[in-house]
Amino acid sequence: MIALSSKTLPTLPASVEVFSYDRAALGVGIVHLSVGNFHRAHQCWYMDRLLHEPGHENWAFCGVGLIDDATERLKLDAFPAQDNLYTLTRYAPDGTSRHQVIGAMVDYVFAPRDPQAVLSRMADPATRIVSMTITEGGYNQDHATGAYRLETPLTQRELAQPDKPESAFGYIVEALRLRREAGIAPFTVMSCDNLRDNGVVAKRCVISHARALDPDLAQWIESNVTFPSSMVDRITPAVLKEDADRVNAECGVLDRLPVISEEFAQWVIEDNFVNGRPALEKVGAQLVPDVHPYELAKVRMLNASHSMLAYPGQLSGLETVRDAITDPAIGTLVEQFMSRDVIPYLTAPEDMPLPAYRDLVIARFSNPAVGDRLARITGDGSSKLPVFLAPSWNRLAASGGDLRRMAFVLACFIRYLRGRTDRGEAFTPFEPALPSAQHDLAKNWDSVFSMTVFESFTLDDNHRALIREMAENMEQRGTQAVLNELLEAIASDG
Repeated sequence: MIALSSKTLPTLPASVEVFSYDRAALGVGIVHLSVGNFHRAHQCWYMDRLLHEPGHENWAFCGVGLIDDATERLKLDAFPAQDNLYTLTRYAPDGTSRHQVIGAMVDYVFAPRDPQAVLSRMADPATRIVSMTITEGGYNQDHATGAYRLETPLTQRELAQPDKPESAFGYIVEALRLRREAGIAPFTVMSCDNLRDNGVVAKRCVISHARALDPDLAQWIESNVTFPSSMVDRITPAVLKEDADRVNAECGVLDRLPVISEEFAQWVIEDNFVNGRPALEKVGAQLVPDVHPYELAKVRMLNASHSMLAYPGQLSGLETVRDAITDPAIGTLVEQFMSRDVIPYLTAPEDMPLPAYRDLVIARFSNPAVGDRLARITGDGSSKLPVFLAPSWNRLAASGGDLRRMAFVLACFIRYLRGRTDRGEAFTPFEPALPSAQHDLAKNWDSVFSMTVFESFTLDDNHRALIREMAENMEQRGTQAVLNELLEAIASDG
């Protein structure tokens, strides 16, 4: 295999697509906070296509690693060795694949090692957008109120020493302060995370952080910075060593950081940029006045359905999204959830008929080649479920609808937090945003519903009793048995 770098691009196999633009002529126009697989498979892929269009040479990405962990340190070593290049392998539903080299990220900075280099990039007049994929848990929000949590230790450290930021919002506020002080126009802040009204949420976090430091700065940001909302969609699984070895062998390229995704991609962006923007509509993105209808459909159908299948799937001993969606009972659960619990309560965009979108979601979940693991989907559920599932639960509860399907999955979530499958196999739940004291509440029924994750759900005594009964029955008889019984009861009800 050929080791990936700028020098080896001309020697790569003909089956690997390589960009034709002059990468040496590119300039950074966007600083992206937290360079995960999704960003590299989605936003960088769109930009890689756009960089072939004349006049877009100054819209390349500078990626920023925010967290000091083994994964980010691997990028710190691998990206420079590969000149910030990487391969993206896209799998179509029929299993066919396309391999390409992405060149849209021309710099990478590891923030824990050099925070000043990050601030310099963000304060540079050439930077006109700061985007981010920091996950739902990265927004430091109170689950019940949505308020930015100023009291957390990390935020308190940043407020005490604003020139030494650690979080996305610490960096954004300090960079905007530097630009204001220097008389430089502000940048646009663009969230690309799976949050309803993610631009509104990002603005609330930035303004709250700034106000705690300097009310005048907060007012300047509120008056001069825009925070467009966006809706992003492309299934992008975690890449384990065996996955990396497989795709490297397939394409004949030795890449230390390959990315895998499905073929489908969607990016809907509110057209609200304060300092210019790339013409992403030329490469398939949708620039619209209002993202909200698209966002609601995606979050409440695709993202929520991911959770609906992932928790029972993992507890049953299944491994991948495809394993779960092709399981007859779990597949029926997901189809009924979208058809009966979500679609009747959503208003669809004109170009996005919801029954067709439901069928597309199920087809995408069934892709045999993507191999998205359930453990990735179940992770950080304490941040995801209030966003993905609570709105549908609350709407259905208010209308007196059938909550049994969602109650079943909440029961699965509680069992997930207890870290044991139906077969008695122990696992460690991945809940980075859940403090240990909160996690401890999940251990017994006297305290479990006082967890902050449930503050977003309208729960009465009957709801709690239903969830508890389902969870206890699963403990005794297994997830599949309880699910089959639930589906039979629903069928008998007509």
